[in-house]
Amino acid sequence: MGILYAALILGAMGLIFGLVLTFASNFFAVPANPTRDAIRDVLPSANCGACGYPGCDGCADAIACGKAPVNACPVGGADVGAKIAAIMGVEPASGADRKVARVICQGDCQSAKIKYVYTGIQDCVAASTVSDGFKSCQFACLGLGTCVKSCQFDAIHIDPEKQIAVVDEAKCTACGKCVSSCPKGVIELQYASAPVALLCHNTGMGKKVMDVCKNGCIGCQKCAKSCKFGAITMENNLPVIDREKCRGCQVCAEVCPTGAIRALQTRRVAEIDQSTCIGCTICARNCQFGAIEGSLKQPHKVNAACTGCGACAEKCPKKCITMKDATAPRDPKAAVEAPATKPVLTKPADKA
Repeated sequence: MGILYAALILGAMGLIFGLVLTFASNFFAVPANPTRDAIRDVLPSANCGACGYPGCDGCADAIACGKAPVNACPVGGADVGAKIAAIMGVEPASGADRKVARVICQGDCQSAKIKYVYTGIQDCVAASTVSDGFKSCQFACLGLGTCVKSCQFDAIHIDPEKQIAVVDEAKCTACGKCVSSCPKGVIELQYASAPVALLCHNTGMGKKVMDVCKNGCIGCQKCAKSCKFGAITMENNLPVIDREKCRGCQVCAEVCPTGAIRALQTRRVAEIDQSTCIGCTICARNCQFGAIEGSLKQPHKVNAACTGCGACAEKCPKKCITMKDATAPRDPKAAVEAPATKPVLTKPADKA
């Protein structure tokens, strides 16, 4: 009889637990959402967290309820963004705001001064605990690959000759794991479309910087003084570039004595259609670099001083100026005499 009672008790307990589980499953069930499920099927299942949400499920939920944009998944890129946009019934998002990781340091083994020979664990965190690293610049990339180990997209490597981290921007998903893993803070997420970037974050000045790295920013302010669009200000001895004001003229990179500011994009130059130019001189009056020549009512031409800022194309009433990739280096000496005073131009998007 004892065995029978035990079997009955176990059966009753099983029935009770089954009923409880059935009730719980119904009570906590997630309502079906065809849109969310369709978005989830499109996502790449990387579950990397680069979107800022807990995995692809969280990203799909956020997009479906409007809390995240259709291009929230950096791993999927533009193709996945376009598919999600079609599911949501909206226009595909622009890729202009895509971010990538960048190494804010050019202090490789050829430029940065070495304090001592490090032979310990080949890891940046370990090396940084020994006298703050083996490079004299406390802001320098140590090049031991901690960031490489943290990247699951094979988007960052160590240059074997220069011993410094290099990012493959085409593969980078801006997940930020390399940023958080770097003990020296030399990796930042920046806009991929930026025409120029400051690749140094040493806050020292002049000789103090040059003593530890040939490519460091020395705080000379030449970049800020040369910018005709008011896009550069100095903060803590370092130039800060206002993305909204920058027109990509790249003059700041030209005048930088150490190469701390580097041009990242191919320079664009203006080209005037001689057959439609009416010689109104509006383009010449708006060019702050003396790069446009021509007499009134005669077709104008662009000389080698053009920086590609695009101000002339923006102001041309006949829309006869187009921008194309430069095929030769800029020659500032080719500039013609410009009017004494000219307005500081901003991008159309900045205008109220």
